[in-house]
Amino acid sequence: MGRRWLPSLSALRGFEAAARHESAKQAAEELSVTATAISHQVRALEESLGVSLFVRKPRQLELTPQGRELQQVLETAFDNISNTLERISGSPCRQAITLSTTPAVAVRWLLSWVCMLRDAHPDIDLRIHASHEPVALDGVTADIAIRYGDGRWPGLVAEKLLDNTFIPACSPHLALNDPAQLPQHSLIHFRNQAAASAPIDWAAWQKQANVPGLDVSAGLVFTDETHAVSAAVGAQGVALMSRQLIEDELREGRLVQPFGPELEGKPFFLVYPESRKNDPTIRAVRDWVMAVPGGLCSL
Repeated sequence: MGRRWLPSLSALRGFEAAARHESAKQAAEELSVTATAISHQVRALEESLGVSLFVRKPRQLELTPQGRELQQVLETAFDNISNTLERISGSPCRQAITLSTTPAVAVRWLLSWVCMLRDAHPDIDLRIHASHEPVALDGVTADIAIRYGDGRWPGLVAEKLLDNTFIPACSPHLALNDPAQLPQHSLIHFRNQAAASAPIDWAAWQKQANVPGLDVSAGLVFTDETHAVSAAVGAQGVALMSRQLIEDELREGRLVQPFGPELEGKPFFLVYPESRKNDPTIRAVRDWVMAVPGGLCSL
């Protein structure tokens, strides 16, 4: 058999996806690349073949006769390859998906329940991206995210997960029960300069509480919420924390809420691209997150 001549397989795959969707943007979302990359791949393929594969319209790609012929051959070929690989591997093809969230939400709420997703969908490989900075849900950095905010992010579906009520919390060993005692103890702060928006802090709390002699700039400062919680449990001071993220410590008595006021912060939402709302892997992870105990749906 003579040596086969084939153009770039990446270009063929990019063209097939663009032809099937009649859109470079949707092809890019499927393949986790940019629309510009898809356009470059298709252009390179057209140049190598010496034919036009698309008639480019403002909002749509329309296949030429040559493009339609190639698309039909590639679709059949890729389907056959996928079916054969699945059959000889003896197991379904695995799907990887990246969920982005804050470190505290990952550690203190989500990770204990990964077993629920694994049991329901053993073919899905979950990757956790822990960051205070919102990242692009472009299929490269992340696919789906848990964010706190007002629930309005253009192009994204946002489903409310958790309320976010901030309360003073400390070890019961401090025997604290009156706001007037607060200046005698260290304040525990969580501050992360990389975060797009800061959570409620002691300065905001003091505006409502107006405790005499309280210096809201002093105390222990942590850039990780989980470290702030550990310091509070260790009786190192009083923290202002999201009650939803310290439910275990409050229930077990390792932390107590000695007094108010309570401040309502921005709630947590599960968000994912509108264009991928029917993606089976997105739907599977969405259903798992919405069912995790402690969230609004589970309640």
